[in-house]
Amino acid sequence: MASPLPERRLARRRLILRQPLALTLMGIALCGCSFDLGSLMPEKEKPQEAPKAAATAESAVSAGNVTEAQAHTAKAQSLAKSGETAAALDEFNRAVGLDPYNAQALYGRALIYQGNNQHDFAIADFSAASGLNPQKAEPLLGRAISYLALGKVKEATADLDEASEADPHNAQVWTARGQAYERLGDRAKAAASYNKAVALRPRDDAARSGLARVGG
Repeated sequence: MASPLPERRLARRRLILRQPLALTLMGIALCGCSFDLGSLMPEKEKPQEAPKAAATAESAVSAGNVTEAQAHTAKAQSLAKSGETAAALDEFNRAVGLDPYNAQALYGRALIYQGNNQHDFAIADFSAASGLNPQKAEPLLGRAISYLALGKVKEATADLDEASEADPHNAQVWTARGQAYERLGDRAKAAASYNKAVALRPRDDAARSGLARVGG
């Protein structure tokens, strides 16, 4: 019977190789957001077609709950900026509990989950925030980075394709898209993405390094 040790060692090597790229991608999301999430306010207070399962929650959200949730969200953003992520997470949880349609709280909480490597939770919150703001690139970018951290590269590229259409002037999106396509082995799309990132932000070291790797 073959020993499982070589397979374990190979798996560990793969994990080690993935870590630098995963950290770079996470840095793109975290550094790109200062927790000033005003752009993520839904155009309407409630989604036009809320799922039936959410009907009870929707009817339970009063104007007072919305106002209180916004206060908790603002406090959470301030705590997050100060590096007090555990306290910020508590405040985001309170905000979402009061108003499950608070896109700012969902997005902020997702970033904290992502920073804690809790990518399944992050993906769920990024998805909810994206559903409330389907034309915003930030939740798509965040979800893509968590997908990449989990090795779900095709899902990540789909999100980044959509994000690049939603906000074609977002250099962070193009850098992440380049890294995703580089992992897929599509050097042409990776190079095109890196070139756009560098054109938008010439000092983007991640994009410049990626461009050198793929020969763009």
